[in-house]
Amino acid sequence: MAVITTAIIVVLVAIYYWNPPSSFGSWSGVAYWTVLTLVAQAFPVRMPRGAVVSVSIAPILAASVIGGPGAAAVVGTVGVTEWRELKGDVPWYGTLYNHAEAALPAVLSALTFEVVARNPFAPTWQSLLGVAAAGVVYFLANGALFALVMVVRDHVSPTAAALSGDLRLVAGNLLGMTPLAWLIAVVWSIEWWGVVLFALPLYSTRAANQATVQLRDMFTQTVRALASAIDARDPFTAQHSENVQTIAVEIGRVMRCSEAELEALEWGGLLHDIGKIGVRDDVLLKQDKLTRDERIKMNQHPVLGYDIIKPVQRLAPELPIILHHHEWYNGSGYPHHLVGEEIPKLARILHVADAFEAMTAMRPYRMRPLTREQALAELRKYAGIQFDPDVLEAFTRTDRMAGVADPGRPSIEPGPPTLISRLTARARVAGRVGDHPPADAQ
Repeated sequence: MAVITTAIIVVLVAIYYWNPPSSFGSWSGVAYWTVLTLVAQAFPVRMPRGAVVSVSIAPILAASVIGGPGAAAVVGTVGVTEWRELKGDVPWYGTLYNHAEAALPAVLSALTFEVVARNPFAPTWQSLLGVAAAGVVYFLANGALFALVMVVRDHVSPTAAALSGDLRLVAGNLLGMTPLAWLIAVVWSIEWWGVVLFALPLYSTRAANQATVQLRDMFTQTVRALASAIDARDPFTAQHSENVQTIAVEIGRVMRCSEAELEALEWGGLLHDIGKIGVRDDVLLKQDKLTRDERIKMNQHPVLGYDIIKPVQRLAPELPIILHHHEWYNGSGYPHHLVGEEIPKLARILHVADAFEAMTAMRPYRMRPLTREQALAELRKYAGIQFDPDVLEAFTRTDRMAGVADPGRPSIEPGPPTLISRLTARARVAGRVGDHPPADAQ
């Protein structure tokens, strides 16, 4: 509410103290630019993380630098109205925040232009510099308000919010819109009707944004379909990959992972078991304990998954997750027996998510799933042995585990793996035949 209240005060002050100049057409000019902005705002593009991008930034900036703070306040407030808001699809507080997110930056950008350009708008290099400065201020203010939403709504760190993929896309959109806003203002200063000539470039920009989102959605849907096909081989693992993905991302958010890391957890979570496509049904679906040879074949699925995904360059960040999600913290995992922080962080996160999901779901070797409390106790039991204690602590702070009885930390904290413990663990792996702790997800 503080942002909304501030926006209301700023808008009212701007309207009261800065009347649009006569060269702008006074308040009739405000109405003209408001209508143009409403048309540009009518076709927004929703980004993967929920941000909404539209080409209305260009007319808002143009109106701000030509008409001053008063015009910017009205155009930025009214011009961003969307049909879904009028239909009631957006809560009232969301609507107010969305308008504040445009109005505040618009007024600030108008003030910035006045400070930098020092004169009413004219097609000069000084006005171009002023528009560039106004665009930077608009982006910083708008980006800060958007990041604030992510911090509150998604519980991410301010740094992670600032580096989010959506914010980067918004920044790219604004970088393209800023010089276009100057050109629109230049054409308007010559002939007011000439602004309609920019309909085509604005539409092309909107189409490019939409194509980017659609391409990513198609890629995600393909990955999801592939994961579902793998899970469908075993009736006991339906939705396993999607559940693991969700849990891993929750942990990643608590650990303040970057946007790129969260995306890697999403796709890596969906594809972590893709290697099981190369495991025979008589091994994959066996309900009894696996023999030594069968366990060796099962333990090859991370390597098989790595080999399958390796040719896909877009999925390079997911490869360490797929390859190492069964490594143990003390070195007794597979396939490479890595120890401690030798294991990639995202693989350690996915390992906890994978184990928890496996324990709380029905499996052939355990027809009665564990409760969340029992599963957490099992994870605690193997903290520092199988699981990274820091990742486990982050998992207990996720919304999923809110209210779950926590057995707490072990009375004796396991120290970092030593060379002797590593060699002992590897020797234990060499002699193991099918037996594994309850927390070991297959």
